[in-house]
Amino acid sequence: MTADRLLVNSGTFAAMTSHGDIHGTRGTSTDGLFIRDARHLSRWLLTADGAAPTLLTSSEDGCVLTPAGTRDHPPAYTLFREQAVAPGALTEHIRLVSNRGEPTVVEVELQVDADFADQFELRADHRTYEKPGAHHTAHNTPDGVAFHYRRGETWSSRTAVTASPPPHRTRPADEGGTARVLVWRLALPAHGTADLALTARAVPHDAPEPPLPGTPATVRNRQEADTGGFVHARPRPRDLTSWEELARACEQGLADLAKLRIPFAGPDGEALRVPAAGIPWFLSLFGRDSLLTSLFALPYRPGQAADTLLALAATQGTRNDPARLEQPGRIVHEVRYGELAHFGQVPYGRYYGSVDATPLFLVLLEAHAAVTGDPALARRLEPQARAAVEWMFRDGGLGENGYLRYTSDAARGGLANQNWKDSPGAVCFSDGRQAEGALAVSEVQGYAYDALVRTARLARTVWEDPREADRLDEAAADLRARFRRDFWMPAHAFPALALDGRDRQVDTLASDAGHLLWSGILGPEEELAVGHRLLRPDFFSGFGIRTLAAGQAPYHPLSYHRGSIWPHDNAVIVLGLARCGLVEQAGTVARGLIRAAALHDWRLPEVMAGYGRDDHPAPVPYPHSSSPQAWAAATPLALLTALRETATASADPSGDVEDTRRHTDGHRENAAR
Repeated sequence: MTADRLLVNSGTFAAMTSHGDIHGTRGTSTDGLFIRDARHLSRWLLTADGAAPTLLTSSEDGCVLTPAGTRDHPPAYTLFREQAVAPGALTEHIRLVSNRGEPTVVEVELQVDADFADQFELRADHRTYEKPGAHHTAHNTPDGVAFHYRRGETWSSRTAVTASPPPHRTRPADEGGTARVLVWRLALPAHGTADLALTARAVPHDAPEPPLPGTPATVRNRQEADTGGFVHARPRPRDLTSWEELARACEQGLADLAKLRIPFAGPDGEALRVPAAGIPWFLSLFGRDSLLTSLFALPYRPGQAADTLLALAATQGTRNDPARLEQPGRIVHEVRYGELAHFGQVPYGRYYGSVDATPLFLVLLEAHAAVTGDPALARRLEPQARAAVEWMFRDGGLGENGYLRYTSDAARGGLANQNWKDSPGAVCFSDGRQAEGALAVSEVQGYAYDALVRTARLARTVWEDPREADRLDEAAADLRARFRRDFWMPAHAFPALALDGRDRQVDTLASDAGHLLWSGILGPEEELAVGHRLLRPDFFSGFGIRTLAAGQAPYHPLSYHRGSIWPHDNAVIVLGLARCGLVEQAGTVARGLIRAAALHDWRLPEVMAGYGRDDHPAPVPYPHSSSPQAWAAATPLALLTALRETATASADPSGDVEDTRRHTDGHRENAAR
């Protein structure tokens, strides 16, 4: 989704034009007001005296518009349009200011509609979904219009648009459609003003009606106070590093993480705020994304990790349900609330198709206890942690097959791959052939090893169960020995990307190997070999490490997972390099990422194209990248942790700060031209 303006607040977001309008588009440029995976406003089009006004300036808070004019006949009035998003609502204030010395009357019209489209319908993948029994209605109210959507007897949603003053009249916008045009005739005194307040409140299926949001200024003040409390809480990254560019990237990342927090209920119904994966398509709880995001932010915002663990404990699998891949103890991959999920037309209502969220849950649980020094949460979630361990051995395959494995769920509409590289074709041989069967992907085995080691520590020190601790320590040692035997490719001095269903090494050279440095499953000599290999030019672009080394048959710099550059992937690798004592390599990758952040106004995108600095001095955007995106936002925090661990932060790890600034200035100059 590419919107000129993106307003986000507590799980509600609006994607709009710079004029503040919504046109109801689909595909990569989808706009609208969204909550709980549905579009609750699909049109919000302002006209004045029968024409769309001209834009003078636009910002996140609103815009300034005028009717057409010339130098000799300047516009008669100006419209100052303020907008903000509150939980479940869009609020707008329009102030008309007369520019002339005589009174005038302005006819303002606002075309509104709500199509209640599911986000999965709107994405640019050309899929269509049958909706038997769907029924849209709209009816005028004294102060606006109300839209209703029903499907059968089990699904209903509504959106109410209200205005003060009420519209003078309301008329249909389309032949037979639900769109309405609200019309006002506003009297403007000489050099005087007139005001119009608008509110759109969404009531998704099975959700309570949101409170009245108040004015845009009121909403912004509340949100700024909330965001500021999160961003400026201690410890502050700026106080922990002398590298100014890293501090700025951390601050932007914290601001984005604050926006991406969504409400969620814990195991006892307690109110939580967890990091959603990203905007626009992933403003929902995602197990893997929320866990890694919380791990990156853990030393600085441990409360986020606690909320994530509680939310995932509340949604942990309890039964066998093949339709959504639920199994007892398994940690959820994705939670959705939309119509298509409700009717089972997509499997993602509560979908468990992730092989790595469960071990990462255990990793974060122990890390939270270690970083905070407080074992209370690890003690409270002991039953969930033990269930997660048993899932790894039982259904995950660690006990019977020796590794955590998965098979494709694509035939039923689910995910082809269940590791973080979850796109079709991401797990492939170096000649481009797709790996098939029950796949054991390398980094997942590293997570499993780390989870066993850490959970053994919890069993010994928190749960007071030395017998379980010994069992898990022994299982970890066995997994480590097995992995080094089965995955290591001596000819490449590098681990295989995966084992396929016939236990053949999937021989692609992939960034997943860098995650093994973080988990500790490799031996010291192997760690050094991998760390140095990842910094060679076919992997390292100057901005980050590619998902696949260039030159291999499946490499493509504009592929989602076969040659692109993911900041969060690099963050895990930098943490691993720091853990292995590869200080120079960790600093090199960190500098590349911060260089990229500087060229994106300090906000790292979800993913960048795999082109290197020799191809272009600035990172080439990946066409469908989400922004902001949670684990990319948390990446600078992971870099800060890694550099502090290598004791380089106080010794100017930026190395080429002036080079970063020079490229930033040049990029801005080119943009200005």
